[in-house]
Amino acid sequence: MQHASTAPMARPRPRWWTELPLLALVYAAYSAGRLVVRGDVSTAVDHGLRILHLEQTLHINFEHPLNRLLTAHSWIGIPADFVYATLHYLVTPAVLIWLFRHRQALYRGARTWLMTSTLLGLIGFTLMPTCPPRLLDASHGFVDTMAQYSSYGWWGTEASAPRGMGGMTNQYAAMPSLHVGWALWCGILLWRHGRHPLVRAAGIAYPLVTTFVVMGTANHYFLDAVAGAAVMGVGALLTRPVLRLADRIRDGLKARSPRFAAGAKSPAVSAGCKTSAGERIPGQRTTSADPTDAPAPADADAPAGRAPRADAAAPAGAGGAGGDAPAAAR
Repeated sequence: MQHASTAPMARPRPRWWTELPLLALVYAAYSAGRLVVRGDVSTAVDHGLRILHLEQTLHINFEHPLNRLLTAHSWIGIPADFVYATLHYLVTPAVLIWLFRHRQALYRGARTWLMTSTLLGLIGFTLMPTCPPRLLDASHGFVDTMAQYSSYGWWGTEASAPRGMGGMTNQYAAMPSLHVGWALWCGILLWRHGRHPLVRAAGIAYPLVTTFVVMGTANHYFLDAVAGAAVMGVGALLTRPVLRLADRIRDGLKARSPRFAAGAKSPAVSAGCKTSAGERIPGQRTTSADPTDAPAPADADAPAGRAPRADAAAPAGAGGAGGDAPAAAR
């Protein structure tokens, strides 16, 4: 059995009252960063046109036919606008809550993966403000479906923000597409760890539907979606180093602050070693030991069919019954 002093210290389970402020802080930083780093509009338009021209050269400008499909058929376009405006606010938190409640062993790594990737996306918005297809000149062949079907929803002509609140969003934060990135995060977790076939099927469908929607509504280029998936891949690679760094910071705080260390100490005295009633540390008996913990009769482990040992009924103090008894007494 592994000695208690060498057993790894188990990390405390995440608590909702610490997780909520942490997630809120990261999302607030993400939202504030999108607002502060608006970038020059002309630079954003140049970046958008370069992406479009590259896609046309490579014949991967899939957003053109998808946008025409949604603008020509309202029965597809209107639901697509609702999907774009709502699902990433609902599905991503729902998956986080599901992991927190039912997959505790996975939660911390998955949460760190999501947060790291989101911050990487913010760096992308900062370095490369990009005009989405819907804000390009009409001569480039795109229609803003959110504006076309705005009478059916709460949004106006400024992305998916409620009417009159468009100034609270950065419409030039198109590269990378975190709509696609977050959907891919949800899909991978649902596919790998969902038990019901419908849950696993949703894990496949959700990223695909999201990619279709962001291009069809002219909110993102195809390469924006590719970049969103790449950001999630880099975030996945950085998850373990980030967790190790967080653990080192935590351990450093525990070493410097006795009050912090005392509050984080595990209540388990034996640090993973089992104790029975009346033991204060493993292997130590006290006089108050529960009599129910007395050793089993000497013949309890005798093989089936063999006669019980002659000293089975002997008093506990007579002879040396047990593993240390001489062979003649057995």
